[in-house]
Amino acid sequence: MITIIAAIAKNNALGKDNDLIWHLPADLKRFKKRTSGHHILMGRNTFESIGKPLPNRTTIIITRNKNYFKDGCLIAHSLEEAIEMVKNDDDIFIIGGAQIYKETIEKDLADQLDITLVHHKFEADAFFPEIDLNIWEESKREDFVADEKNIYDYSFVSYSKKAI
Repeated sequence: MITIIAAIAKNNALGKDNDLIWHLPADLKRFKKRTSGHHILMGRNTFESIGKPLPNRTTIIITRNKNYFKDGCLIAHSLEEAIEMVKNDDDIFIIGGAQIYKETIEKDLADQLDITLVHHKFEADAFFPEIDLNIWEESKREDFVADEKNIYDYSFVSYSKKAI
């Protein structure tokens, strides 16, 4: 199972200047719970914005740079190579960034989308691809209102591929 996991704003914003725009502790907690014990695949820019391998996960960085190396991480030079490296994991997570999300969707490699939808519009320079509701159907949704820790309303939304 290949899952794209992302937090996106109402205008599909992902980030700005290679960083997250908002801070939602509930989203970070959910991300940790969902991805712990599994492989997480990401582009080099996403890895560098995080800065280090995440605990209890195997980090695979996708980069075209053949000389790129980071301690504690595996390196792949294409999305397909990264997926091939982890084919024995039942749950693989694509965690960004925008280019990797777009490529995964365009190549029809994902089985599900695990989205945190932040109910706010933000100025951004990285965006998540439009979710095509002809391909994806909402399978689960949990809505939350802002509180003292999470300053925006948000929803956890899961999408599955429609049966064709």
